[in-house]
Amino acid sequence: MTEPRLKSDLWVQAQVRLCDIAFIPIAIRHRGDADAGAVLLRLLRDGDRSLLLRRVTTAGGASAWMIVAGKAEVEGLAAEAYITRELSRDSDLWVVEIEDPKQRYQLDGPIQT
Repeated sequence: MTEPRLKSDLWVQAQVRLCDIAFIPIAIRHRGDADAGAVLLRLLRDGDRSLLLRRVTTAGGASAWMIVAGKAEVEGLAAEAYITRELSRDSDLWVVEIEDPKQRYQLDGPIQT
């Protein structure tokens, strides 16, 4: 059985609020479909490094995150190229960027490997 899912826009709004409370800079770079748009999360790290994560549903129906555009953090140009490519394929995609050099942002699910 799958767990109930929030609409994408509500999930993004919640993340904005949580980051505001924790004084973590966040920006919605691209607004996707309000109900069921996929979410791509870009965690901006030290220097020009980013960790790109896509929100996924596990086989058991739980929410999780999958690292995309490589196995770990990628350079800024590679991250930009990946985001541009994904937006050209899926205009319903949400792109959320969080400045997180101290890695304080907490994901709301596990990272799938």
